Amino acid sequence: MFKVVVNDELIRLSVIRQLANRRQANAHVKTRAEVRGGGKKPWRQKGTGRARFGSSRNPVWRGGGVAFGPRNVRNFSLDMPKKARRSALFSCLSQKAADNRIFALDTYKADTPKTGDFSAMVEKLPAGRSLLIVLDAKNEILEKSANNLPKVKTILVDYLNPHDILTYDNIMFMKPALKKAEEIFLK
Repeated sequence: MFKVVVNDELIRLSVIRQLANRRQANAHVKTRAEVRGGGKKPWRQKGTGRARFGSSRNPVWRGGGVAFGPRNVRNFSLDMPKKARRSALFSCLSQKAADNRIFALDTYKADTPKTGDFSAMVEKLPAGRSLLIVLDAKNEILEKSANNLPKVKTILVDYLNPHDILTYDNIMFMKPALKKAEEIFLK
């Protein structure tokens, strides 16, 4: 799984896809039809010497609608074939493995969530600046212990993605997560 030829272009496309799919279309303006008011013709069609107007909510007028503004119906989502996504994930993992930035931990035993104890354990590891912890199943104690550390993130092996792999300097797999990753990805 960690010995694939690194394909930078697939990694780039995969990260762009992930960030685009996370994006929401929130910006929204009203057109002349949606702005309140403007039902009555401001002045008669002929005889005033001014330009003809049918509504005071025309985009030219102050208080009028917006002509070509952003609408919240835009779809930013991108798609990518499943094999290409999987290949991008393997490329990221292979790149980290080639740089010796992946390691495994047998177990983490604690009775209660303690950020201080977990932080002390992380400092003993070859973790570097930031650490991505890959779990096989929900582990509330470990997740809560790591939650307050600024450059540490826990993720389930099912949700492993190129963006997180590239964002964090080092990746720590729990031993069961490594086995589960091989079961999931090496079908």
